[in-house]
Amino acid sequence: MAGAVSKAEVDRLVKELRRVAWNLWWTWDYEAQELFRDLSPRCWQNLYHNAVAVLREVSDYELRVRLQDPELAARARRVVDSFDAYMRETATWASTNAPALLTRPVAYFCAEVGFHETLPIAAGGLGVLAGDHARSASDLGLGFVGVSLFYREGYFQQAIDANNWQTEYYNVLNPAALPVQPVLDATGEPIVCTVELGMGKARVHAWRVDVGRAQVYLLDADRPENEQLYRDLTLHVYGGDSTTRVMQELLLGVGGVRLLRALGIKPAVFHLNEGHTAFVALELLREKLVEGLSFDDAVRAVRAQCVFTTHTPVEAGHDRFSAELLEYAMHRYCAEWKLPFEKILELGRVEPQNRVEPFCMTVLALRLAGAANAVSELHGRVSRRMWHRLWPDKPVEHVPIGHITNGVHTVGWMKGAVAKFWRRKLLEWYSKLGTNVPGDASTQERVAQTEWKQLIHTPAFWERLADPEFVSDEELWAFRYHLRRELIEFARRRLLRQQHVHTPGDYIRFDALLNPDALTIGFARRFATYKRAPLVFHQLENIVKLAHDKKRPIQFIFAGKAHPRDHDGKRFIQYIIHLSKYSPLQGHLVFIENYDVHVARQMVSGCDVWLNTPRRPLEACGTSGMKAAISGCLNLSILDGWWREAYDGTNGFAIGQDTHVESVEEQDRIDAENLYRVLTEEVIPCFYDRDEHGIPRKWIQKMRRAFVTIVPRFSTWRMVQDYTRKYYLTK
Repeated sequence: MAGAVSKAEVDRLVKELRRVAWNLWWTWDYEAQELFRDLSPRCWQNLYHNAVAVLREVSDYELRVRLQDPELAARARRVVDSFDAYMRETATWASTNAPALLTRPVAYFCAEVGFHETLPIAAGGLGVLAGDHARSASDLGLGFVGVSLFYREGYFQQAIDANNWQTEYYNVLNPAALPVQPVLDATGEPIVCTVELGMGKARVHAWRVDVGRAQVYLLDADRPENEQLYRDLTLHVYGGDSTTRVMQELLLGVGGVRLLRALGIKPAVFHLNEGHTAFVALELLREKLVEGLSFDDAVRAVRAQCVFTTHTPVEAGHDRFSAELLEYAMHRYCAEWKLPFEKILELGRVEPQNRVEPFCMTVLALRLAGAANAVSELHGRVSRRMWHRLWPDKPVEHVPIGHITNGVHTVGWMKGAVAKFWRRKLLEWYSKLGTNVPGDASTQERVAQTEWKQLIHTPAFWERLADPEFVSDEELWAFRYHLRRELIEFARRRLLRQQHVHTPGDYIRFDALLNPDALTIGFARRFATYKRAPLVFHQLENIVKLAHDKKRPIQFIFAGKAHPRDHDGKRFIQYIIHLSKYSPLQGHLVFIENYDVHVARQMVSGCDVWLNTPRRPLEACGTSGMKAAISGCLNLSILDGWWREAYDGTNGFAIGQDTHVESVEEQDRIDAENLYRVLTEEVIPCFYDRDEHGIPRKWIQKMRRAFVTIVPRFSTWRMVQDYTRKYYLTK
C-alpha cells in the first residue's frame, strides 16, 4: 500500500525516539518538542513538557500503532535524522579551534544547573547560565563535562495564600520519569564514591544528563547506607543551615572530583563556577600532596588547572564559615593530611593569620585558581575593588580578576513561534547568499533541520535585519502582535488556575484581563530586594493614570520567587499581588505564580518592554534581558551589569546615567523619578507613535537595532568561545 510505514522503520523510530527523549537536545529543537507534545498533549502540559514522561504515558503498542500514520512517521523521521546529524557532526568550532579539549575536556562545576522546566534543580540565574553554558559547549563541539548535585525535591514550588503571601512546597523528583540515567560500572552496578564529612562518611552515586554532545553528572547522596543527615544533603537547592551548606559544598567539590576520577575522565581544566565549588581546588590540592609535592608546588600545580568565575558583587553573598564549623565538617577529610588544619584555614582568609576572620569560599577559590573572572565589565571593576586586599602590592586596576560578560543560549530561549520565524528568515537569507550553496529543495531541507541553529549565531544574519527589504516593518509588527497575544492568553490561563476558589463567570472575567493592544511591560526574576521589583510603582497614582489612558494604555506582567527566608522579598511579592487585586491597577497588572523556565520563556517572548531595576552596581550581569531581545522585546533598564555594555542609545531605553550615589534612599528616589520620566517621555510615545498604516516605525527601528547589536553578541555561543580562548586553552 502506497505510503505505508514498514515494520522495520517503525521499530527504528520507536527506538530512536526513546534515545532522543533521554537527551536534552530536544529542549532546543522545537520540532522535537511539538512531536512529543502531540503524542499526549495533556501529559505534555501537566508534566512540565517532559519528553520522557510522555513516552512513559504512551505505551509501546500505542506508539507503534500511531507511527503507522505516514505523516507522524515523517515528522518523527525528521526529528531523528536531525538529532543524528547533530550528534555525528565532527567539523565543529572546537575541532578546529580547541582540538586538545576533545580528549581532555573542561570539567565545569556549579552548585545548580538549570536546563528546562522538566528538571527543576536550579534556583535562578546562576543555574540557568550553567545550563546554557553546557548547551553551547555541545553546539560548539567542545569537550565538556558538568558536575552538580541531584536535588531530589529540587527548588521549591511557589504558591500564594489567601493573604497574598508566598508559601513553599516541594515535589519529589522521580529519576525514572526524567531525562537522567544512572552512572554504572562495567558490571551494571552504580558507581559509588565516598566523601568524608563530619564524623562519618557520605556515599554518593550519580545521574548522567546528556546535553547534546556534552554530559552533566549529578551527585546524589540519597542512599540507604547513609545517615539521614547525609541523605538530605541532596534534598533541596541551597537548603538548610550553614552546616548543611558547607557539607553540600564538600560533597560537590570533593565528591565531584572523585567521580571524575572513577569515570577515568582527565580534565584539562577545572572551571569553578561561583564560590560554592571551591572545594574542588582543595581536593586537587590534597591529591597533589598525596603524590608527594611540597605545599607550595602543590598550590602551583592546582592553580595551573583551575579557572574561577565569581558572580556576586555583594560581600554578604559570599559563603563564609566559622573555623569551628569547618573543622567539624572536615575533621575526617583532613585526618590523613600531613598538614596543620590552620594551613587550610589560611587559604580561605583575606588575612591568613587573623584567626577571628571566617573562612570564605571565594577567597579559597581566588587563592587556588590560576585565573579568575567576573561576568560583566562593571562587575569586574567591582570585584577588583572588593578583593584588592588579596593583592595589596598591586594597584586596584591590576588585581588579576578579568571579565567575560555572560550570554544566553539563543536557540534554547526561542519558543516555537519565534524559532519558526527566525528559521524562515534565516533560510531566505541563506538562499540569497549566492556562494557555493545550491538552492535546491534538499539543501533547504538540510539547512532547515540542522544548519540553521549554527547560522543563527552569524552576526551577518542579524545585520540583515537592519534592512526593511529583508524583513518589513509590517512583518515584524505582525510577529510582535502574535507573540503578545500568545503571552496574554497564557497569562489568562495561568491566572485562572491560580484561583483558590472558582465562581460562576470566572472564565469570562479572566478572559477580560489584560489588553492585547496595550504596551506590555514585563518583570520576572528572583525577588531579591536589591532588584527593587516595586520601583515602578513608587509613583503609583501616575502609573494608574498611564494604565487607564484609553489612547495609550500600559500594563504589567510580574513573576518571580523570593528565597524562603527572604521575608522582605516576600513582602514585595505581597505588595504587587495586592495592587493587582485591590487597586485601580486591577486588570492592568497581574502576577504569575510559580516562576520557572517555562514562564520565563513565555514572558521574554511576549512582552514589549523588559523592565530591570537593580540597585547599581549589585547586578553582576543579568541575562533575562538578553533572552527578551531575541524576540524583539526592548530593554528598559538601569545601566548595570550587561545592559551598561549593550545600550547604545538606539537599541532600547536606559534608566538614569552611568553613575550611582552611595545613599540607598537617594538612589531609589533618583531611579524612580528617572524610570517614570523615561517611561512617559520616551517609551510610551515611541510605542504609540503610529503612521497612517498603524505601524510604529521608530519603535521597530529600535527593535532592529536590538537584533543587530544584542543577539549575536550576548550569547553563550560567543561566551564559551571567549572562555575557551582566554582561559581553557591557557591551562
